[in-house]
Amino acid sequence: MIEYLGYLAAVAMGLSLGLIGGGGSILTVPILVYFFNLDGISATTDSLFVVGATALFGAALNIKRKLVDFKTGILFAVPSFFGVFVARRFILPFIPDQISLPMDLVVTKSILILASFSILMILAARSMIQSGKYKKQSIVLGEGYNFNIVIKGFLVGCTTGFVGAGGGFLIIPALVLLLNLSMRVAVGTSLAIIAANSLFGFFISINEDLVVNWQLLITVTLLGFLGLFVGYIFSPYVKEHRLKQGFGFFVLLVGLFILGDQILRLTA
Repeated sequence: MIEYLGYLAAVAMGLSLGLIGGGGSILTVPILVYFFNLDGISATTDSLFVVGATALFGAALNIKRKLVDFKTGILFAVPSFFGVFVARRFILPFIPDQISLPMDLVVTKSILILASFSILMILAARSMIQSGKYKKQSIVLGEGYNFNIVIKGFLVGCTTGFVGAGGGFLIIPALVLLLNLSMRVAVGTSLAIIAANSLFGFFISINEDLVVNWQLLITVTLLGFLGLFVGYIFSPYVKEHRLKQGFGFFVLLVGLFILGDQILRLTA
């Protein structure tokens, strides 16, 4: 029964990506952990495939509407690739399986990743709740704006590589505020960047020690496609900022739940 709820949640994940270009991917790790019993390390890797493939489908749909800015996407994606590489090859492998803390507490690698992920969800929720601020505005692009985008791209890549989330909540504000893109174009471009980052992160993570449940990943991904397509159809008729705020409160609740769960596991 719980697996069927997971499949329904996968559709909701795709729906969010289709409607607002982000947010939904941050639900993939909790879906894999709590509905399909994957550990935190496996979930952050497998989610990269689900998120990447679903976002790629969404980017292709938005290309048809001419809502993807390729020049901006490349400017953002190149430093993101480097961030993904650093996170997957240098940061994650060097985190010990267990970290001893005072008061005889032991933090496992899985708990550390999921706790970090929950904090990221809370920050993402705050960003989405405040999304009414992210409106196109007349700004003057200074000499340092390219540098700001490169730094943003690198940070998004590190985020994607470490916790398996697409980073749309970081990408969209950057595209709107720093590059003055409209929300619609920012959504389409965000999906393209998320797809590139996530699939790159997944394929550099594959090794002989990684056991991939392809049947599960393909099933969840196809359901994500379904949700994204529905979101794509209805996105022109939805008030983006209201939707982001409502979804932000939902993500906040999920993030608090995961953080509380990991704290209980730490003290158990």
